[in-house]
Amino acid sequence: MSCLTARTGRQRQRYEDNMRLVSGCIPYRWKKGKVDKNEDTKEMIEVLMVSSPKRDDLVFPKGGWEDDETVTEAACREALEEAGVKGIVREIPLGRWEFRSKSSMDSCSQKGWCRGYMFSLEVTQELEAWAEQKDHNRQWVNIEEAFRLSRYEWMSKALEVFLIVMAEDRKLKNEENNVDSSSMSVLDVSTKCYKRTTSTQHHSISSRTNILSHSSQEIAIHLGY
Repeated sequence: MSCLTARTGRQRQRYEDNMRLVSGCIPYRWKKGKVDKNEDTKEMIEVLMVSSPKRDDLVFPKGGWEDDETVTEAACREALEEAGVKGIVREIPLGRWEFRSKSSMDSCSQKGWCRGYMFSLEVTQELEAWAEQKDHNRQWVNIEEAFRLSRYEWMSKALEVFLIVMAEDRKLKNEENNVDSSSMSVLDVSTKCYKRTTSTQHHSISSRTNILSHSSQEIAIHLGY
């Protein structure tokens, strides 16, 4: 698939319970931040948002999940088409949310509902040109700004889960780095990897204060919050 060609139409669109199935992602990157009192450089996380056609807001890349692709393939395709980025997708979703499409926000009809799955995507490549560049500008923002720009509740909730996942991944990575690799068994490694891929089930935490209370202060600083 060419990076300058986007899918159009809804001939292959998936539906479930009369809802259009949507897949998207929160693209992110780690960026060198300020130097602390020990003169150590801190890493801060940024997320990528894209502008909406004919609307004054920023959203995360997302779109219809079609019947010839997996849900993660759809998320990666939307990131490529709308934001011009490629990366490593985390296969376990951040969660599932139901919301109205932007075009039916003011309608009282049951039509226009979407069921969306969101994933985290670590960006490894940014293209200079992409399929929907004329409709979507991209912008890197820190976490605090991303919350401020999130116009819809489902976006804020996806960000909340995303923060937890990133904090746990960073904590796990630090723990792994502190273990002598020569004494680590293959079983230990596989167990840690398994825990990492299943650490996204945290839908009950609903506030940013609670999120940060579940992470160490150092992790919160790393996240740039």
